[in-house]
Amino acid sequence: MTRLTHFDAEGNARMVDVSEKSETERIAVAKGAVIMAPETLALIRAGNVKKGDVLSVAQLAGIMGAKRTPDLIPLCHPLALSSVKVELSIDEAQSAVAIAATCKLKGRTGVEMEALTAVSVAALTVYDMVKAVDKGMRITDIRLTHKSGGKSGTFEAP
Repeated sequence: MTRLTHFDAEGNARMVDVSEKSETERIAVAKGAVIMAPETLALIRAGNVKKGDVLSVAQLAGIMGAKRTPDLIPLCHPLALSSVKVELSIDEAQSAVAIAATCKLKGRTGVEMEALTAVSVAALTVYDMVKAVDKGMRITDIRLTHKSGGKSGTFEAP
């Protein structure tokens, strides 16, 4: 069984020492969605939400979230991200706002947590901006869909 790297031999929490790892280009992509009533989705599409442009605000929030990941998730390394891209789109078939985040850097540790945090913060922002009209929304399917770089190689979600 694989040992968890965030604990030492005595079971104490620790930040993993990555100083001996090679620097490689690392990319992570995460996705998720906010499912809502069709009427709520129509408000977002039309730009008629009182709090403002939901997709633009959530996009910015997602980027900011990626940059703040080590402040939110214990033991995450502070990273010099070279790129954070957050895309939000209307998914009529699912009655949802679909969210995808791509994070990149050249470094010694991966950017999976940054991509996942970007999607999570963007989804929470969508929820916050329209919760007054739709309390039944669901934030769903937040997951890593791609990871490349580093010793463990490439991961593609099925």
